[in-house]
Amino acid sequence: MPRDIDRKLRATAALLGAATCKDLAAEFRRVNPNTVFEVSRAYKWLQGRAQPRDARLYQDWARVIDLGRPGSWISDCTFEEFVEAVRARLGHDPDAVRGWGDPSGRIAADVPGDSGSSLAGTYVCYSHAWSPYFSGRIIRGELSIAQRTGPGNLFACLSECLPTGTARLEGQATMAGSSLFMHMRETGGLRHVFFSLFAPTPPVSVLAGLMCGTTIIDPEARPSATRIVMIRLPAPSGRLRSEVAYLAEDTSIAADLMSLGASIADPATADTQLTAFLAGGRGGGLDQISAAAYRGLVDIFDPAWLGPLPPPRRAPETLEYPVTAADAKAAGL
Repeated sequence: MPRDIDRKLRATAALLGAATCKDLAAEFRRVNPNTVFEVSRAYKWLQGRAQPRDARLYQDWARVIDLGRPGSWISDCTFEEFVEAVRARLGHDPDAVRGWGDPSGRIAADVPGDSGSSLAGTYVCYSHAWSPYFSGRIIRGELSIAQRTGPGNLFACLSECLPTGTARLEGQATMAGSSLFMHMRETGGLRHVFFSLFAPTPPVSVLAGLMCGTTIIDPEARPSATRIVMIRLPAPSGRLRSEVAYLAEDTSIAADLMSLGASIADPATADTQLTAFLAGGRGGGLDQISAAAYRGLVDIFDPAWLGPLPPPRRAPETLEYPVTAADAKAAGL
């Protein structure tokens, strides 16, 4: 008998970076173009007002999330069993998965005119690689923004397919005046990344600004900042989760965008504008600080903070007295 379908489906949407029901439907169609998953019914499933009864949907669901379990298990397991399977198979923190399944974290329903809803969707991100092993390369990632109810209702997730494995960061997106801020933390890790972006305007086709954090694939964790461009895609692309994030040198970003489903009328102009934005500024769009530069400051200011050190304490002097014959005889010498 199907159990906890609404919570398991919400958690699945978050795992896939599906910001809306349409995005989630696209994931089901990716594994089965003839899937029985329907957006109109999915809203009720996510709200717990109904649950799918067709076994074929659970079979597709098993392929979408790939937990190594059959569709019948996806249907009948409890939410806690689902959470444990996600932890064992995908390595996600159980508390985070429970949060994704919470009713207050339901995915957006595309409410017209709502600023959060207009931001919700999937974006492909382009920025400068921070790792010294990929110096001069552009790195590509996937950003999903989902609208939820309650305080802090914009949930953001960034994933990058690195040679060392997929890096996934999650956090809150906040509109503040003329800016959009996002602070994300790596799931199951210690990495933090901060974004300061221009406030988008409808139809929110592109986000852009700065990304700050520290290097990962690097002998030393260097503080780094890069310009970043995020362009909305019509639907999530499986390629962003399977292909290594570092683009080959001289790759046309416009051509890459079109291969992911974006519509671009003038690719040459798009490439010119994208390159000009990413490479702008004195540092060519990238700034990194070496540990040696930081150590130079430490060598100056640590001693100044500690102040003059007291002179080392001298050992007590040993006084020597002449030994008389009587003293030696008394001592048995």
